[in-house]
Amino acid sequence: MSEKNREGKRTARERLAVEREKQKAAERRRRTLIVGASVVCVLGLAAVIGVIAANSGKDEDSAKSGPVVTPSGAQGKDGLAIPVGKDDAKATLTVWEDFRCPACKAFETAYRPVIHELTDAGKLRVEYHLATLIDGNMGGSGSRNAANAAACAQDAGGFTAYHDVLYANQPEETDDAFSKNSRLIELAGKVDGLDTPAFRACVEKGTHNSWVVKSNQAFQSGGFGGTPTVLFNGKNIYQDQTMTPAKFKQMVEEANQG
Repeated sequence: MSEKNREGKRTARERLAVEREKQKAAERRRRTLIVGASVVCVLGLAAVIGVIAANSGKDEDSAKSGPVVTPSGAQGKDGLAIPVGKDDAKATLTVWEDFRCPACKAFETAYRPVIHELTDAGKLRVEYHLATLIDGNMGGSGSRNAANAAACAQDAGGFTAYHDVLYANQPEETDDAFSKNSRLIELAGKVDGLDTPAFRACVEKGTHNSWVVKSNQAFQSGGFGGTPTVLFNGKNIYQDQTMTPAKFKQMVEEANQG
């Protein structure tokens, strides 16, 4: 073999080795991103728990000065559930959520149409519980302030519509836009009749902040893995990888036939 041919093969091998290293590096970056994204709305890491505890403590201190004001119509243990749908519906969906949580938005986007259909038909009752997990993970107060605003909307009879508006306008996870009361009031303008002096005062005063803190404490002590936590008649269906809106609808229909 000529020296020229040997040099050509060596150069080709080197190029191949370089390309393989590039591919390995890209794969490592991809896996890092996947792992990073998977813990965004999940509890369990010691460091994350430490941050949650620290931030939760700050929220508690700031809220302890005011009484726990339960939103109008809230039900369940300690009045921590905001109900949507008829009380006598044969199927119940319990949702623990955080308005800053991207996974919660993904769930809402996928399941909102069927949930509205079933609650409107009287076949499903939804109990919403509000948490402030992302405030703990990322810092800020957007989770708490948005939850307070949602509770204010509940007082005004506009929880469902405002709930959907918040998710439709959810900022990037690192953007604490919901901490600004002006933004929460601006979004209330998208719900007919919600932007009133009473609603504005409720948002600006943080009327339900202590209630939100209490709700988040219940979330933390509930042994849940993260947000959203979705329970159908007590069974965690969010962990079911085969679950779809169509399958969920079928489950509700079957519950109403029994």
